[in-house]
Amino acid sequence: DGGIEYLILPVATIAIPRVAFMSRFIRGVMLDVLNEDYLRTARAKGMGERIVISRHALRNALIPIITVAGLQLGYLVSGSVIIERVFGLPGVGDLLVDSISSRDFPVTQATVLIIAFSIVMMNLMVDILYVVIDPRVRTD
Repeated sequence: DGGIEYLILPVATIAIPRVAFMSRFIRGVMLDVLNEDYLRTARAKGMGERIVISRHALRNALIPIITVAGLQLGYLVSGSVIIERVFGLPGVGDLLVDSISSRDFPVTQATVLIIAFSIVMMNLMVDILYVVIDPRVRTD
């Protein structure tokens, strides 16, 4: 029942730790990939640094990055339960806490099922992205 200004603090609370973790992880993965022999070979052939990074390094670094991003999305969904309760936002997390407090077991089971289903779907999307990014992952 308010504007976007009421969402700034909850979004910042849930996003800042995830962004900090992901940025450090991406930096570490990219530093590992940038020292590989095939990138030195591409540079030695005269490719520009931008092409080496965008076509070769980033593509090979995306697999672990997507894996961790999928896990972080799961943490984001589970963390939203607490954030909704603390900031008084209506949502599935708030419904879950209310149903647990009132011992409404069917609603509790349904909300846990919804949360679990969303995490499973995120993992499915991550697996599909693996095949899109790296065709070698396919199992025929």
